[in-house]
Amino acid sequence: MAAIDSASASPLTLDQLRKFEQVAAHGSFTAAAAQLGLTQPAMSQQIRQLERQLGVRLLERVGRRVAPTAAGLDLLAHLPGVHLALESAVQAVRAHADQVAGAVRIGTGLTACLYRLPPVLRRLRQAHPRLALVVSTGNTDELVRRVEDNQLDLALVTLPVASRALGLVPLQQDEIVAVRAREAGAWPARITPALLCDQPLVMFAPGTSTRGLIDAWFGQGARKPQPAMALDSVEAIKAVVAAGLGCSLLPRAAVSSPEAQAALAVAPLSPPLHRTQAIALRQDKPLTPALRATVAAIAAQDGG
Repeated sequence: MAAIDSASASPLTLDQLRKFEQVAAHGSFTAAAAQLGLTQPAMSQQIRQLERQLGVRLLERVGRRVAPTAAGLDLLAHLPGVHLALESAVQAVRAHADQVAGAVRIGTGLTACLYRLPPVLRRLRQAHPRLALVVSTGNTDELVRRVEDNQLDLALVTLPVASRALGLVPLQQDEIVAVRAREAGAWPARITPALLCDQPLVMFAPGTSTRGLIDAWFGQGARKPQPAMALDSVEAIKAVVAAGLGCSLLPRAAVSSPEAQAALAVAPLSPPLHRTQAIALRQDKPLTPALRATVAAIAAQDGG
């Protein structure tokens, strides 16, 4: 394929880049074309034109899938920055209207989605009817990556987070407490790692930030726990514990409702254990009125 001639090449368009990104994401011209409402030949022609303009092959067939070449991977790596630059330009203009409107994409863990966000979202929608809030869930590592890639506008994550691209707004600490079925009786005065190691434990699934903090807390003792069960849903953990099938360590916010208090015996740990959540945003993210209002509402929920 001939090298690109910068003097005569027509400029790249955002539409071309979007089509290339879709083919790379789907691994298929046909699937990408269907996603964008095009025919497969039209999609292929667009990609060939882009490759001619750049003078390099961007995609190649690997087995039954289409995959980016080395040049294609380099181009893909730059596209989040291209999208962000365009978004910044558009938002800079829209900000002059000074209206809290449009979409804000929020990422959160399941616990925050269940217990922290609902009253915040309700107040935001009541105050700003033109604000569209799109919420998706995931673990902290996944949410950090999606904010870095500008797939989310902000995320509620559990600290620590190592990312030079993100700015963090810490929220109040959330205490981790011991819980077991209320019918099992009151907890002892001191709930230590050694004591819980002798209990059937229902734990968060490995790989979550909260599970990492709990594992570190158990690491202060001489023995490691052997969980009887690991689940990725705080509501499932509560149901299993309430049924008398074991005990667990959960954020206090998850067991503060009257229903949870009626079913579960809750007590602090010794030594105490807390997790700190934070709002994560790209440091170069333009703070539109909608995004600014959302951040302020979440921080106000925690007294920040």
